[in-house]
Amino acid sequence: MKIGVIGAGAVGGFYGGKLCRTGEDVHFLLRGDYEAVKSNGLRIQSPEGDFTVNPPAHDTPEAIGPCDLVLVALKSTANEHYAKLISPLVGKRTAILCLQNGLGNCEQLAELFGAEKILGGLCFVCLNRTAPGVIQHLAFGKIIMGEHTRPPQKRTRAFAALFKESGVPCAVVDNLEQGLWEKLVWNIPFNGLGVAAAAGLPALEGAPIPESLGSVWPTDQLLADPKWENWVRALMDEIITAANAKGLALDPALANAMIERTRAMGEYRASTLIDFENGQPLEMETMFHEPLRQAQAIGVPVPRLEALVNLISKITHKTCTKNRKLDSNP
Repeated sequence: MKIGVIGAGAVGGFYGGKLCRTGEDVHFLLRGDYEAVKSNGLRIQSPEGDFTVNPPAHDTPEAIGPCDLVLVALKSTANEHYAKLISPLVGKRTAILCLQNGLGNCEQLAELFGAEKILGGLCFVCLNRTAPGVIQHLAFGKIIMGEHTRPPQKRTRAFAALFKESGVPCAVVDNLEQGLWEKLVWNIPFNGLGVAAAAGLPALEGAPIPESLGSVWPTDQLLADPKWENWVRALMDEIITAANAKGLALDPALANAMIERTRAMGEYRASTLIDFENGQPLEMETMFHEPLRQAQAIGVPVPRLEALVNLISKITHKTCTKNRKLDSNP
């Protein structure tokens, strides 16, 4: 099977690397990491065992050509480039597996390539890209996979088997939307509050943003402070309530289970924290704004989520404005 990986950062590199190690024909579209991977291969550092693979590395999608399966692991801030990056990889029988965070990604892909080509995958994994061509896997790795807008097909289970053979736990679900909301139960509080902590709890509760921002907070710091942990739980409860109002049947006990698993992990810096520290755009639209819009559209009160979205928007605006002023200085 010929597999193309679009967005070969931490997520795309890890799962693509796993598939490559088991002998699949995996092609990586790379930008900043192109020379490193072409020269030295792709290195995965993991408690399950380190390994290096030497996949075909490409710097244009045209060089890859049509694939049987395309893994889309871009940051959702790059969704405007879907057509340019993915179209050269798509043929009549190509399946596109979206591994991105948040809501609305599959819908955008379906508009371009047809709903019948689109699957979604929820990646429950802790990893970071630590250097060009180097990915550090810290914990977990399971993928929950489903078809966009329809029940599982024969191909869905075939792709799941492919990941399992590579050592990745993979489950197929009947309802992809339920899985997407389940992942938001973790993503929204730990990504969002980690950034909000830079402004402090008073700002989250309505006080003005301080002139000088502090540091972002990883997961262990959020859970070590009772007031911040209360915010984590309250946000999780709001997401579960909104999902259940949409008929998605999330277990209310999910919040406590996620918190305890996260506590056992120790320190982990979610992707949004790293993007914020590096001055990169945050995945606001898919991970925060769209869930908020969907909750409000069905009349579910989500005051904590609304406060969080407003604060992060103000923080990022403040940071971008400051950076623009610094860039304009001679």
